Amino acid sequence: MKKSKSKIKVKNSGVIELQSFDDFPDGHLTVGELDKHIPFKIKRFYVISNLFNDRAIRGKHAHKHTEQYIFCLNGKFTLSLDDGKTTQKIILDKPSVGILLGKRLWHSMSNFSKDCLILVIANDYYKENDYVRNYDEFKRLTKTK
Repeated sequence: MKKSKSKIKVKNSGVIELQSFDDFPDGHLTVGELDKHIPFKIKRFYVISNLFNDRAIRGKHAHKHTEQYIFCLNGKFTLSLDDGKTTQKIILDKPSVGILLGKRLWHSMSNFSKDCLILVIANDYYKENDYVRNYDEFKRLTKTK
């Protein structure tokens, strides 16, 4: 795993850079492997696409226990992170760079290019009771941890 040049300021996050190969003229290959690049067993993944609304904002929540990695496979978007004390905005625009969305990390996505394609992999199955969807509740949760 290569260390990325991006610096993460918020807690409960990090950057990974997957192996990436230019196979000109036949495209570009990005490879991620469990235990080598992804430090958890993947139990769920989802893809976000067709982001044609210029004002769309996705996410707007945190998780109590679930950890995820988010990748921009095509196009670009802005990822906003908040650990309760520090906030940070990151532009994701390379399929080889993933950002850890750790426990108790408020996150939202915005400013999507029309061709944006997002992949998120998670270490747990969907559980509604793991979500913190109210920002005030999130702030209270981060003060107790």
